[in-house]
This record gives sequence, C-alpha cells and structure tokens, in this order.
Amino acid sequence: MSPRPGRPLRIVVVGFGPVGARFAEEVAPGVRDGSLQVTVVGQEPVDAYNRVLVADHAVGSTGLADMTLVSAEDLARDGVRVLRGTTAMQIDRETWTVELDTGETLPYDRLVLATGARANVPTLDGVDRRKRDLPALEKYGRSLLLSDHDLPRGVCTLRDLADADAVAEVVRSGGRIVVLGAGVLGLELALSAARAGADVVVVHHGPTPMPRNLDRGGGSVLAAALRAAGVEVIAHSRAEAVGHRDDPAGGRHFDALITADGKRITGDLLVLSCGVSARSDLAILAGVRVGSGVLVGEDLSSWSDERIFAIGDCAHVLAPTPDLRRERIVPGGPSGLIGPGWRQAEWLAARFLLEAAAGGPPLELGPPPVERPSTVALKAERVDVVAVGDVQAEPWDVEPTTADACSVHPAAPRSVSVWADPDHGRYVKMITRAGVLTAFVCVGMPRTAAELTLLYDGGGELPADRSVLLRLDGPDAIGGASAEAFAPSTTVCTCNGVTVGRIMDAAQSGSTTVACIGKATRAGTGCGGCTGRIAAVLERVADGDRQSEPVPA
Repeated sequence: MSPRPGRPLRIVVVGFGPVGARFAEEVAPGVRDGSLQVTVVGQEPVDAYNRVLVADHAVGSTGLADMTLVSAEDLARDGVRVLRGTTAMQIDRETWTVELDTGETLPYDRLVLATGARANVPTLDGVDRRKRDLPALEKYGRSLLLSDHDLPRGVCTLRDLADADAVAEVVRSGGRIVVLGAGVLGLELALSAARAGADVVVVHHGPTPMPRNLDRGGGSVLAAALRAAGVEVIAHSRAEAVGHRDDPAGGRHFDALITADGKRITGDLLVLSCGVSARSDLAILAGVRVGSGVLVGEDLSSWSDERIFAIGDCAHVLAPTPDLRRERIVPGGPSGLIGPGWRQAEWLAARFLLEAAAGGPPLELGPPPVERPSTVALKAERVDVVAVGDVQAEPWDVEPTTADACSVHPAAPRSVSVWADPDHGRYVKMITRAGVLTAFVCVGMPRTAAELTLLYDGGGELPADRSVLLRLDGPDAIGGASAEAFAPSTTVCTCNGVTVGRIMDAAQSGSTTVACIGKATRAGTGCGGCTGRIAAVLERVADGDRQSEPVPA
C-alpha cells in the first residue's frame, strides 16, 4: 500500500462537511511539509458548516458565518485543494481514480469517504421515494448522485441551506409548518419556528416524542412542554399521504398531510424529520461492501479495498470476522453523532501523517478509541432535555438473570431512581449499577442534567441520596453544580474534548462569549449541547475577574 518513492501520498476526500473538513485540517501539516497531497471534493458550493445549526439558521437566530467550521481559503493557504460545488461520480478501483462531474479525474493512493448522511423520505402517496440500490444507481446514477431527493414544492428535509431558506420563507410570513417526526432535530426546528412566530404542528406515530431517547415519563413531560411552548403535537398518527394544491408558479405545492386515521393536517410547508441514512452510493457503484453504511474495520479501512476509508455518518464500523463477511445483513451502523465522526477524522489523519513520514503503515498507532453512548440534548429556549443510554427500565421491573450489565460493574444489580413533577415540566430518571450512572433522562432540570452528564462522562458514583442532585435546580440552589463541574480537567465539550481549563485560558485571553470560545477552542461547535456549560464557565471567570478588581478609594 505504500506510495511510489519520491512523491507525496495522494489523498482524495469525498465530502466537505464537518467530518471531511476536520480531516483536512488535521492532515494539513503533512501538506505543508510536502509528504501529503490532499484534494477535498464538496458537493455544496459553500464552506463546511455545522448542520446541527440549520434549524437556528432557518429562523434567523444563527448566521452562516457562525455556522461555518472551516473555509476553503484557510485550507488552500495550507496547500489543501478544495473543490466546492463539485460531485464525485465514480470510483475506479483498478486505476485508483475518482471521476468528477466536471470531467476531471483525480488519482489517489488513499480515498477517504466522508459523504455523511441524507434525510430519509418515508413512504407517502404523493411523494416520490427514490431507490438507491445497485440496479437503480446503475440506471439513474448521475441524477441520483447529483441530487438527494426530488420533492414536491412545499416539502423539504432540513438538511442543507436550501431547506433552511424554505423554512425561513414560511416563518417570515407567519405561515403553518407541519413537522413529520418527533426526533431531536425536528423538535428543535418546531420550537425555534414557533418562537419566531410560525404556526407549528408536530405529527408522529408513537405515543410520545423522542422515543429512541426517552422513556414514557420523560416523553410525556416533554410533550406537555412542547404544547406550553406553542407547538401543537399530534401523536399516534401514522402519515399515509400528501395532498397538493395548484401552485401559482406552476406545478404542485404541498397542501396537507393525511394520516391513516383520517386526519388532514393542512400547512404551507411539510418538513420531513424521519431520521437519516448513510450516503453509500459511490461505494455501492464501486462494488465496495456496505451495511448501514460503508463497512470498515476498526482501522476505518473498507472491508473490500484497503485503499478506501470511511469516516463520520457514512462509516459503519464493524470488525470483519469470517462469519460476518458471509452474512448478508450485519449488526450495528453509523453513530449518527458529530463527536465520534470528528474523533475518527483526527485518528485517521494521524495515521496518514505517520504513514507518510514512515513510508508505510504506522505500527505504533493504536486503534481509534472505543466510543461510549453519547448524551443527546434537545436545545431550545425553556425546554431542556438531556438523555443517554437505555432508559426504559422502571424501578419495579425485575431484572432478568441475563442482564445487560455495564462494563464497570458487570455483576452489580441495576438500580432505578425516578422523580417526576409533570405540573412544572420536570422529570429525572437515573439508572445505576453499584452507584455508577449507566443511563439517565432529564427534562426541565438543566443544572441536574449538567451534573449527571459530568458523572456519566467521568464514570463517577452518584451520591447515596439521589435527591441531592435534584436540589441543583431548586430555588435555594447556590452556585449551580458541584465544584467538580469547574475543575480544570473536567470535560465541557465532549464532541471536541475541550476542558474547563482550556475554556478558562481562552476567556482570560479575550474570548469572552460562547461564539468566541467556539472559534478559539472548537467547544460548542458540535452538537451544541454544551453551550450552557460554556456560558457557566465564562460567568465564573467573569465573577473571578470582578472580585479581583481593586476597590475604589
């Protein structure tokens, strides 16, 4: 696999989203010293931006500049070539080249797929759902590769800036938005749009919102909080069809979502928020093995081709055992979270830097870190939700003898603690083994959620009296979370591994806002769930500065 002597290792990256851009940043030192030649291909005509903030951008609360993570100009100064508004059309594994829609062909020694994920389009009468299996890609490959979906006017998925523009138009006019799906991103959009003046209704077929992350109690309290925030919630309704009206500009325009139980939910815009699936089209066309994404081993190299790698939302990481290679359907899938994707990008960049320096695969670099389940946070004004792990267990459940025990205390019995105050929109469930937190859900209790996140991330034991944690959000709470929350070594941003100490150093150097901290340390530029904790650290620094000021004579 080593490159030809006397020339740099040629790396082509397909995808200029957050993960592909992070990889390009990390390998830039090798480009500067001449050991690497890196070309990045990005389908959108803009710089890499944080897709998690698309909903905020749609309602005008976040500008594109604040969403931008890496610019092509900055990478170009390091010698990295970035092709924006360009689509990779074909991988030739025999000649080690990638064909672009511009007609250019890029040679590679290593190909990194960072193509991310696309929004799922559910089966609905009135909306075309495009197949992306091998026969469809071979027949319609060009049109499928150049566009994710061909949706009717008035229907979008909120994955890119064009979708944000569609939402913004309805928000400005005070129109009605129908959100299909009650996952995190759909609910964040619903809350943001309602706060900006739109009429918003969320439709989902389950009993409570965020069913993958919350139990019935947490979901019920969240549903009440959504209604209190001005978002209508229609549960137990399976979408079946889309009705259209004639558009004055020609063609059809979304008019109503029709459910299996006969409801007709009218609106000006339908936003599909029904999960995502990996962009594996190029790999499928090239004969590379895929599962729920591009199948790669622990070293992030393809099961099918040792020159091809995948990172981020398109990477299905699974050790290729002989038994699994024979299976048609394999377990697992991409994490779907930005933090693990960034860590994959950093690890793979380190591998290639060492490989280029050594002239061959590095032996001293261990595998990427094993990822634990990451906390999921719903970020909205006056609606706070944080959860991690399997929280379906109830205090009165009898645990089976084949319990899924945690790795810290595999033989310890499970303990479940629940506190609920639905009238005030508060709910907490904590699941522990030997006192160590293994899963939790927290609704309407931001300080408690922050403390539980710290305990979960650090593997620390909960206090014997769990009610101590609840007091953090009480009226008599002083100073917020415990002292450990502000210890210099405490991690604040898990996506980027940024500690309290780094944030304090940046604050004392002049970065006094959350946005400035993001530019200085990357903290808060991932899922955004840590912005409240960053603000708390900044407040603590400001308080310390005020206390150290001399008293006027």
